Amino acid sequence: MSRPVRELTAELERAALRELRHVYRDLNATHFGRKLNAAALRLTDASTQLGRWRRDSRTIELSCSLLEELGWDAVIEVLKHEMAHQYVDEVLGIVDETAHGPAFREVCERRAIDSRAGGLPNTGPSRAEQHLLERVAKLLALAQSTNEHEAHSAMSAAQRLMLKYNLEELSRGDAGRYGYRTLGLPSGRVDESRRILAMILAQHFFVETIWVPVWRPLEGKRGSVLEICGSPQNLELAEYVHSFLLGTAERLWKQYQQEFMIVGNAQRRSYIAGVMAGFKDKLERERTKNRAHGLVWVGDKDLDDFFRKRHPRVRWARYGPRRRPAAYGDGRMAGQQIVLHRGVGGSEARPVRQLPPRR
Repeated sequence: MSRPVRELTAELERAALRELRHVYRDLNATHFGRKLNAAALRLTDASTQLGRWRRDSRTIELSCSLLEELGWDAVIEVLKHEMAHQYVDEVLGIVDETAHGPAFREVCERRAIDSRAGGLPNTGPSRAEQHLLERVAKLLALAQSTNEHEAHSAMSAAQRLMLKYNLEELSRGDAGRYGYRTLGLPSGRVDESRRILAMILAQHFFVETIWVPVWRPLEGKRGSVLEICGSPQNLELAEYVHSFLLGTAERLWKQYQQEFMIVGNAQRRSYIAGVMAGFKDKLERERTKNRAHGLVWVGDKDLDDFFRKRHPRVRWARYGPRRRPAAYGDGRMAGQQIVLHRGVGGSEARPVRQLPPRR
């Protein structure tokens, strides 16, 4: 996801470098068994190379354009890539292979690091996956019908199509081409509605989700962002659903404000959390129907393995019950009426990532 281009000040560069040193130490522990001796880290103005491991000076160089344009997740992926080069050089002691030779590729594969030059993953769908997404897009276009029964039926059909496709992939042993994406903008606080939204994606759209800490280099602050892992077509659909639900929840809140003449946004968080919970209720009822027809998703072991390679140490958090204001209940009822469909406005200062157009 591209960011608006802004210039890093010298102070922000120094802060980013300090944070990168912390990340380097963490990655050395989680991905490389603390076998790397600390390398120097340097930000450069290079525009043709995103990163480089310099054996002579024991330096990892990273382009400032990563920080200014591509975001922290891209910075970390390139840093991992260059640390893999360092591992091949200094731990394995292999110097008679090409830079991206067999040893390097094996080091990357074991750690779910992209081994291609540049280190940034390409998670675009294949032609067959693109065809599947076009079929889903056509069903979601039908879900815009003013006939409530037709709309709900089209949404259900789209979900069943994705479920059947993923089950068939697993039965054929075709699963295994996985990637990641980050969704939304990094924020300092993860509220309840976004936690529920992450659960929706993980439980109903065939991706693994995790909130990852990030550094916001243009602000000099820490934050969190949602990462999803999965196959290309599932990443595509999950990103669409994420944008759709955020945009729809905001629209429903505005309507609720106007209907009940609510001044201010004090009830907004509770209402939107209710909307997400209501839509989750709806999907769980649909999953029960699919089970009755023998369509049961039991998970993807290969995806689990990929996720664990990317995140060897995962901490789980629990959130206790809380008092619910009336706005939460109203939002929940509204969420149960949502029909996932094509063609919704943007959210979070960015347009919705559209599924393929209907042909």
